[in-house]
Amino acid sequence: MAKVVKKKKKLGGLGRSSGGASGRETSDLRPYLVEKIPPCINTCPNQNQIRECLMIVNKAEAYGKTQEQAFEEAWHRWMETSPFPSVCGRVCPHPCETECNRAKLEGAVSINAFERALGDFGLDKGLKPARLTEETRPEKIAVIGSGPAGLTAAYHLARRGYPVTVFEAFPKTGGMLRYGIPDYRLPQDILDAEVQRIVDMGVELKTNTIIGKDVPYEDLKKDYKAIFVGIGAHTGYSLKIDGEDASNVWTGTDFLHRINSGEMIDVGAKVVVVGGGDTAIDAARVSRRLGADVTILYRRTRNEMPAIEEEIEGALAEGVTIEYLAAPVAITKTGDVASTITCQRMQLGEPDSSGRRRPVPIEGDTYELACTALIAAISQQPDFTGFENLIEGRDWIKIDEHMKTKVESVFAGGDNINLDIAITAIYHGRRAAEEIHAMVTGEVPYKPEERKLIKAENMMMAYYEQRQRATVKELPPEERLATLTGEIASTLTLDEATNEALRCMSCGKCFDCGTCWSFCQDNAIVKPLVKGQPYKVKMDYCIGCKKCAENCPCGYIEMH
Repeated sequence: MAKVVKKKKKLGGLGRSSGGASGRETSDLRPYLVEKIPPCINTCPNQNQIRECLMIVNKAEAYGKTQEQAFEEAWHRWMETSPFPSVCGRVCPHPCETECNRAKLEGAVSINAFERALGDFGLDKGLKPARLTEETRPEKIAVIGSGPAGLTAAYHLARRGYPVTVFEAFPKTGGMLRYGIPDYRLPQDILDAEVQRIVDMGVELKTNTIIGKDVPYEDLKKDYKAIFVGIGAHTGYSLKIDGEDASNVWTGTDFLHRINSGEMIDVGAKVVVVGGGDTAIDAARVSRRLGADVTILYRRTRNEMPAIEEEIEGALAEGVTIEYLAAPVAITKTGDVASTITCQRMQLGEPDSSGRRRPVPIEGDTYELACTALIAAISQQPDFTGFENLIEGRDWIKIDEHMKTKVESVFAGGDNINLDIAITAIYHGRRAAEEIHAMVTGEVPYKPEERKLIKAENMMMAYYEQRQRATVKELPPEERLATLTGEIASTLTLDEATNEALRCMSCGKCFDCGTCWSFCQDNAIVKPLVKGQPYKVKMDYCIGCKKCAENCPCGYIEMH
């Protein structure tokens, strides 16, 4: 937001002089306006411009914008990196909030709730994404898989004018967003609306189309300039224990896929779920909505559970029981139906390759659980049928720093690279689109400037007033369990989202507070005549007193 008038030059250390009649301390150091990267952007896998979007809303009144004008501008800024603000505002575990400097005061900014409000505003207003060109390029691009990675790649390629065709094996788009996340977390009409916005940009969808069966892979190589592979990981791992072939045993991905496809499953009165990730928690909470008592078996402790903390808390509030340090070792069947599970007590040993302590069986310590259904949600993997040529050794698809596979003009991303959260898949899709465009045009892909991370200890935290974090309204547990589709959390109102934006401290970037200008006694800091324009520094007027840097709330000014 700011710049200096004179070219930066290397200066010496501190010095003292009389400073004229004032006798003030002087030095040969001078202020430089250096933008830093805030923790929110630093921890977002897709590097969404969180600070900018929050501050657009934060400064709306000061800069003469209406609330709606500010939200529309912020929405367009967000859409520069991600086409799924309403979706991610509901399902993302918000790593952006984990290191938020505001946590040093009364709590992190509720970025996830703000993103959801921003996304829903865009849907309500029917906003359309900005294209980077109105030109239609001749090079056609194929995208295999319509999960978050594939649809994001299609979105960013369409913005650049490419004709894109998305091939999807399932009847509907969305990948694990549709088939792996229950409606109470992500309503399908919200997903449909954000997907339709991508389609409206000219992206062609071909569902119920299996590459290698319905369309030969060789035809894609012949007809398309580049291919992006984002087939996801829809196949659940089996437990590999006796009795697992019972008719009332499902993997977590299969169970959720059936439920999200509208199939009614009779799970009976007593469901046991195995696993500690989001799929396990989702399967357990869906089973509660089907009327069952539910027990989750997890072989480690609560501290090691990879599921989103809010989802674990939600499951407990809904009456799900979690038995830690326990794992199934056998299933007893009555006819073709699993009726009893033999469970092994565990203890934690040394850390494994994941960094978590390895669960070790306690010799001779087993017990039994009765069940009417068992759901194994221990992990999942891609179905590589037809894509065997992309696999390297015993690994999944590997990519280089340019998102390229070992096959020429074939790029990949999402869960077929490595299991991760949706925003990571969105990043893969965005980067692949940039790299495909670079391959076609010969242009060098945009690379963000390296910036220093700004932490709370380098800011003037006392400057900021206390503001309580927004509270998201939720349905009480008894109302949640009455329906499979009732959304638990509500969207912030625009006023609530604005109040949350006002909590953003603009860490590492000027937000026009005027503090540096008010502390400068030498008229070296020039405040812009137009609000929102950059401040300037007149180096010839500066005596190096350092007051501007010492009192800058957001840590934007450095002395060199």
